Amino acid sequence: MSKKANRRGFLALGALGTLGSCAKKAEKPPSDLGPGSRAVGAPSPHEKLERIFNSPTPATGSSRTPLQSLHGVITPASLHFERHHAGVPAIDPEKHELLVHGLVERELIFSVAELKRLPSVSRVYFVECAGNSGSEWRSPAPSVQRSHGLASCSEWTGVLLKTVLEEAGLKPDARWIIAEGGDACLMARSVPVSKCLDDAMIAYAQNGEAIRPEQGYPIRLVLPGWEGNMQIKWLRRLHATPDAMHSREETSHYTDLLADGKARQFTFELDAKSVITRPSGEQQLAGKGFHEISGLAWSGRGLITKVEISTDAGKTWQAAELQEPRHAKAFTRFRLPWSWDGAEVTIQSRATDETGYVQPTREELTAARGENSLYHYNGIKVWRIDATGKVYVA
Repeated sequence: MSKKANRRGFLALGALGTLGSCAKKAEKPPSDLGPGSRAVGAPSPHEKLERIFNSPTPATGSSRTPLQSLHGVITPASLHFERHHAGVPAIDPEKHELLVHGLVERELIFSVAELKRLPSVSRVYFVECAGNSGSEWRSPAPSVQRSHGLASCSEWTGVLLKTVLEEAGLKPDARWIIAEGGDACLMARSVPVSKCLDDAMIAYAQNGEAIRPEQGYPIRLVLPGWEGNMQIKWLRRLHATPDAMHSREETSHYTDLLADGKARQFTFELDAKSVITRPSGEQQLAGKGFHEISGLAWSGRGLITKVEISTDAGKTWQAAELQEPRHAKAFTRFRLPWSWDGAEVTIQSRATDETGYVQPTREELTAARGENSLYHYNGIKVWRIDATGKVYVA
């Protein structure tokens, strides 16, 4: 008998032996069967999936998505980042109403049930706070969750805002829609009519379930690709006007103070951005050899068409594989096979969207806008891997 045949026989005998052992063990059930069925499933306690919550006062705060621990492009509803300015209101959907008024032919009031009777759509979009990565202007954060965790991606279900406005009948001089929320501060933002009649949505569901309270239950505005503060939660009023309202969030907040004293206002669309999530800050490589570099890219202007990765401090770049299906104005997962030789190295990614816009370096971004801003940062994020495999922010 050949050595090859002997090897096959050994494997077969080993398998039979293993099966026999399993059969004996199966005679007696394991001592710990777990807690049994629960009303709503929860992650295994072995998975560390928690949002980081920052709250200067009880009524305000934000929580960050653990992007470095997620897979694919959809963010679980329970891990979606959130930002509130005046607490999370407890709203009874049976009593909640949406008023549409101002420069319209017919002032209308919709109940939540009436909105759900209108034709609906389900679409995948990211939502990103304008302040996401704000610390990167001056002091790069040590982890993906800290630097990029105010961004998430979901499948949203609801009614196109265009449908509601057509029911009301916009008058010719209506140029803006003032959207107002039902929270304690009545958060409001001015939205150009052109966006309202394009892809804007009034959403009532997220990832197949009703929107959760922190995300605007029972209804919220979704403005694909635009800064998160404009996507009013707990939506209660749409006021058609000839001019923008120039509120606090449109003047002293969510604007970028430039080096010459002028400010960028009404930037709306979020620029192309990417970040490597594995390996990334505060993670540890198991050792030399094969590793997959993976991360996320997104753009408020449309589809991500290319992501490049550098493993030599930006000297050369390789095209990463983009995971399909890709959606415009949504997260795109990218991947690149990589073999680590054990030497210290820096890694980084840059994204290009369908308009041809290329994600800039931090140096390019600060040269154009200075370092006075707290918002709209989309510079390239660089990670350093030391000889032990520990990953740090560069």
